[in-house]
Amino acid sequence: EKGYETGEHAPGLKLGGCGAYKAAHHIIKTHAKVWHSYNNTWRREQRGMVGISLTSGWGEPVDPHSQTDRDAAERYIQFHLGWFANPIYRGDYPEVMKNYVGRKSAQQGLGTSRLPTFSVQEKTYIKGTSDFLGIGHFTTRYVLQKSFPFLQVSSYHTDHDLAELVDPNWPAPGPKWLYSVPWGFRRLLNFIKTQYGNPLIYVTENGVSETMQCPQLCDEWRIQYLKGYINEILKALNDGVNVRGYTAWSLLDKFEWNKGFSERFGLYHIDFKNKNKPRYPKASADYYKKIISANGFPNPREVMS
Repeated sequence: EKGYETGEHAPGLKLGGCGAYKAAHHIIKTHAKVWHSYNNTWRREQRGMVGISLTSGWGEPVDPHSQTDRDAAERYIQFHLGWFANPIYRGDYPEVMKNYVGRKSAQQGLGTSRLPTFSVQEKTYIKGTSDFLGIGHFTTRYVLQKSFPFLQVSSYHTDHDLAELVDPNWPAPGPKWLYSVPWGFRRLLNFIKTQYGNPLIYVTENGVSETMQCPQLCDEWRIQYLKGYINEILKALNDGVNVRGYTAWSLLDKFEWNKGFSERFGLYHIDFKNKNKPRYPKASADYYKKIISANGFPNPREVMS
């Protein structure tokens, strides 16, 4: 979406309303081809696993008693996670994506939907091509219905007819988009369990950045973020979600997309101005080390059921 819709990321193309859908279509088919290649050639000998890692926030309806808000929140998840996961686990794009993009394409006078279609053979070929689901998750949004006028330039962002809100009380320790909302992670994991047949899950990315330098290396907000989110994963495990592993994002400060080195996700601070790039552990590194050593929270009383 950022590479083919808004042009923020490489390759920097602004193909509004169709580029991201085409790129995703190729990614999904290519993923399936790689899975089948491994399955047919290497699996018997290596006994490895091939999965896909998808990053998604959680969408919570502003008013849980409002059907339109609940529907909008459902669209939020389907247009993010379901866009890729649904073809792999259920054989096709989510119905709500097909309906909304198809209807808006027709209103624009287009003969076919801007969302590409899979052939019957492709659906069969793609379905089931993941031995595990990798999940990257960082934050949550409140979601409500918002209709966009027909004459507006077509866009992935206007296709799902919703608006995203945040609670001003949510901690926002890092960049503008990343609010700490741990309970959203448990709901996302349970959504995956019910939607996709409780697949094996590895959390491949979860963490928070700081936008300013932290010279004392005292990133207490990151410790609170990790504690909150890991605790919600434990609750999801108690719910019966099949989570097998967790990876904090990230071990080191690094080059962060179009933010360069200005946004720091690392447990270790890197002095990028020094040619030797020395590394210094932040307080969160010591905290996370204790969690790893104990394979859980060192003090069991910190874990809420």
